[in-house]
Amino acid sequence: MTTTFGSAAALVVAPLGVEVLPGSSLLAGIRSGPGLASHRALRGPLPHVSTSHLVGTVEQAALGGRGGAGFPFAEKLRAVQRARRPPVVVNACEGEPLSAKDSVLAVLAPHLVLDGAVLAARVLGSRTVHVVVPGDRPIVQESIGRAVRERDAREDGVKFDVHLARPGFVSGQARAVLELIEGRENLPVTGLRPATLEGLRGRPTLLSNAETFAHVAALMLRPASADIPASAGQTTLLTVDDEERRRVLEVQLGTPWRDVLDPVALRGPVLVGGFHGRWAPQGALETMTVSHVDMQRRGLTLGAGVTFVPRGCPVVATARIAAYLAGETAGRCGPCLNGLPALAGLVSDLADGRGDRSEVVRIARLVTGRGSCAHPDGTAAMVASAVLALDDEFGRHALGDCSWDGRHRDER
Repeated sequence: MTTTFGSAAALVVAPLGVEVLPGSSLLAGIRSGPGLASHRALRGPLPHVSTSHLVGTVEQAALGGRGGAGFPFAEKLRAVQRARRPPVVVNACEGEPLSAKDSVLAVLAPHLVLDGAVLAARVLGSRTVHVVVPGDRPIVQESIGRAVRERDAREDGVKFDVHLARPGFVSGQARAVLELIEGRENLPVTGLRPATLEGLRGRPTLLSNAETFAHVAALMLRPASADIPASAGQTTLLTVDDEERRRVLEVQLGTPWRDVLDPVALRGPVLVGGFHGRWAPQGALETMTVSHVDMQRRGLTLGAGVTFVPRGCPVVATARIAAYLAGETAGRCGPCLNGLPALAGLVSDLADGRGDRSEVVRIARLVTGRGSCAHPDGTAAMVASAVLALDDEFGRHALGDCSWDGRHRDER
């Protein structure tokens, strides 16, 4: 099913509630269908490559992980290649409620994701690729299951194990994914060492998200169009949500935000990076690019690739997100059990015109760095960024006022 978005026809993945615009690399050729035959016709056969060639290619492309942290993928490969047959894990959980980019890849280009995992597994001598899919998105489960059944294990040289994650924000956290594969509860636990050093069953493990593995394949396979050689590995997928419409698009790194968001959205505050991202003040993105370096310079992050444009009051939106995150914990440490509910309560009070912003900042600092996983840190950083970026709006709420006053963003 298609619809029209701007000047280009977008695909609509109705079960995900998302529009998808064809892109220059990962999303090139998605109209040809997700089957293996159409994928091979578009991208060619899976090549046999050496470890040095794969590592060198992803390093030259400066491919960073697309799951949030942005860790260089070449460094991950180097860290695990010394181990004997290290496991490979494709994390397609996507616990972020607004995010749909990994799910879109799993539905529209599943073999691109699986090819990237197979290429990595081959050079590492791995025998098994674990794929973790979200429990609350049946279309992703069905698509990955169908794609795995289409493949020839003898040709790939690996076996795929598909695991079903529990619904929830923290289910996709690296340690939570490893716990699931090992047969325990799909919740994060304290992990002092990265998965590349101590992962699945204590062994060095190559774990990355679905988009990252898709980039690996796009770099090594035949280009789907003449545009790909210049863009493979140099794009990122964004999920843009404005509470009325959600769309996934592939953006060249370095693209001005004004080419991604409409002028009205750019003029207002925007949450970039997802629920563990940062609030950009009104107009801040107008002179910025979709770039890790450019955004970090301004204290922002691409994070999970989610861009949230609130239609209503951003203070109320922050309170709603903080309350959600406070309920999405493993419940295994003090910052999650006590700190996040307290923080969410304080933000809710501020939205209602009560409370003290300095107390919000104090509690956010108090929970940071003390959790068993990164969930308290990410939540606190998002809330603290709201206090700074939305300072004027918080001030109005303290006076019992709101400049949004229930109005639609495009009415401002």
